[in-house]
Amino acid sequence: MMSHLLRYTRALVVGSLVSLALHAAEPRGDRPNIVYIMADELGYFEPSYAGNPHLRTPNIDRLAAEGVRFTQGLAGSAVCAPTRCCFLTGKHSGHTSVRSNGGGTPLRAGEATIASVLKPLGYATGGFGKWGNGGRGSTGVPEQHGFDVFFGYYDQVHAHTYYPPYLIRNSEEVPLPGNHGGSAGQTYAQYVIFSEATAFIRANQAKPFFCYLPFTPPHGNFDLPDSDAAWALYKDKPWPEPARRYAAMVTMLDRQVGELLALLKSLDLERNTLVMFSGDNGGNDYFVTPEFPRGVHGANKHPQTGVEFRGRKGTLYEGGLRIPVVARWPGKIAPGRVSDHLWYFPDILPTFAEIAGAPAPADIDGLSLLPELIGEAAAGRKQAQHPYLYWEFVGQTAVRAGGWKAIQPKPAAAWELYDLKTDVSETKNLAAAQPDILARLQTYATAAHAPAVEGTFSSTTLHERDRAAKFGGNPPPAKTKKGGKKAAAPDKSEE
Repeated sequence: MMSHLLRYTRALVVGSLVSLALHAAEPRGDRPNIVYIMADELGYFEPSYAGNPHLRTPNIDRLAAEGVRFTQGLAGSAVCAPTRCCFLTGKHSGHTSVRSNGGGTPLRAGEATIASVLKPLGYATGGFGKWGNGGRGSTGVPEQHGFDVFFGYYDQVHAHTYYPPYLIRNSEEVPLPGNHGGSAGQTYAQYVIFSEATAFIRANQAKPFFCYLPFTPPHGNFDLPDSDAAWALYKDKPWPEPARRYAAMVTMLDRQVGELLALLKSLDLERNTLVMFSGDNGGNDYFVTPEFPRGVHGANKHPQTGVEFRGRKGTLYEGGLRIPVVARWPGKIAPGRVSDHLWYFPDILPTFAEIAGAPAPADIDGLSLLPELIGEAAAGRKQAQHPYLYWEFVGQTAVRAGGWKAIQPKPAAAWELYDLKTDVSETKNLAAAQPDILARLQTYATAAHAPAVEGTFSSTTLHERDRAAKFGGNPPPAKTKKGGKKAAAPDKSEE
């Protein structure tokens, strides 16, 4: 652990020097803008750049063509809230405060995030979509963690409807006319969320901004207005209706990516803006049919070769961790690249910190990706490599070191070992054949875990109200909890 800390400290110092060089000729107002779009549950093989024969994503494909596509960018966890916590804090799931998926489990008071790191440098910081790291009334609300504004859903259960009676802006309710929760209503929430995001960019075009877009589509409910142009592309396809709705939601989201890129160009910002797009965790095997045993759209199955990722969302096999990731920064990132560099969500915070010239917190687990993004020559140093990557979730544990991956799929289970360089489908357990390698990875796992310390609620009244809004805003009697109680129990439909 000490050698890893020393390596990270050296990398931080070098990274700070590189950042100073990057910004030496730039006035403060010309620091790069950063836009990160996170699609909820979009699978590794679902964008059309990955060869998917069903889903149309021309604008995400454009990001890949004009930038870099990562083959081994991995989620921070296998489900929504924990992976977002890894992303925001730069910590792996052995050190994060949010490791369960209850919907509103909070970050601790004062815990650093990407936004709180960038804000002191003059960045406008906005988030639009699904938060999932602290319900209202908790220590984890985004406005207490560096965000000037966050608009959307604070609680994940609230986000299970695209027709909620209201959304949240900085803990205040914003009514959505004609909505009753579930799948009924007149105001489609994603349209409103996207409009708020573009308004934020317009309002802050004269200063550097960090725009975090953890959009809910295509996560269920699988709802989209019939009037949306994307629905016309899929409404007559020979798939179950939820599969058609899902496909239309992906293409609707892709259209919004295109509109965002057009906005940046119209404001003359695209050459000074890093845009990244990814999923949030591994894809689900949605819409299983006899013809499509891994789901109609094959989130975890290569559409040409048939090679599959084992597992799915919720597991720590590759199907739960592999995500689509692309990054575009004209003039900085060479177009059309494919990168096999191994990284995961904790690396995002130090990357953005280095790009902005900000110091990263000392207690993070991530390593900046800047040399991999812009090239080692431009960065002035080699890309740092992780000695290992670590995940834990509801009794599952996994460790990755180079091509080797060890996984304990449940607490009482025997450890398994796979060589992903030759067996990406994790079919050949080499634990018995390679005991020394397994022992080394188990040692990493032991060192990586620390007990979780979650944030707290002063009251869960508003949090429970938001959860009830999923069903139309008729909340059950409020359960007010004083004295730092934890978040409500998990909503099983989110796991």
